[in-house]
Amino acid sequence: MGSNLLVRDGGIPGLVVCLAGRLTAVQIMDDGNVRVESGVTCARLARFSADAGLAGGEFFAGIPGSVGGALAMNAGAHDGSTWEQVVAVETIDRLGIVRIRQPDEFEVGYRSVRGVAGEWFVAAHLQMISGTQALIREQIREILRWRKRAQPLDQASAGSVFRNPDGDYAARLIDTAGLKGRRVGGAMVSEKHANFIVNDGTASAADIERLIESVRDQVQRDHGIELKLEVHIVGVPL
Repeated sequence: MGSNLLVRDGGIPGLVVCLAGRLTAVQIMDDGNVRVESGVTCARLARFSADAGLAGGEFFAGIPGSVGGALAMNAGAHDGSTWEQVVAVETIDRLGIVRIRQPDEFEVGYRSVRGVAGEWFVAAHLQMISGTQALIREQIREILRWRKRAQPLDQASAGSVFRNPDGDYAARLIDTAGLKGRRVGGAMVSEKHANFIVNDGTASAADIERLIESVRDQVQRDHGIELKLEVHIVGVPL
């Protein structure tokens, strides 16, 4: 889906695998865990879990990406994170060999996952608990209401730009540095949520990258904190 991803203007000099319309199965397994493939959107996973009366995955409704992307970066929202639910993952290598791996085979941190080189996520087995459908659905609705109130969903963006530093919020640091509305070309720090950079339709990736560096420099000067990227920057510049 491209969430949390900025592709430089020169593109990617190699093969890009798009899972749109592929790896879209989600099911409850015999052991009660949910098996969900990497191409399933996090929003669909949240709806599936709610329909099945399974709690613990409501936060997925607030993640605008796919399960594969959520696994790759330990995506999270609203006090939940992907790998807290993982009991196993399925991976595939360049030879097409599929393996089942356990969470302790990965180094998982805040918005970061280091795994086995040369393998990619095919599916996850997630542990959830029985809950009340009505309560689960209301939690999901509240998450969606919050996103609509707090985030610039009507404007193009790559999602949250920076990770939250320990004990603080990137958005607060950016806001108090007076950076809401700062522009470089067609890229602007959102007036609605300071940890989003929005594209007015004319921004290049270079504009966005320059604005990212401008924000980092200002926050470092004002607060003495170096913001770390949550968005992944890939590809080559023009």
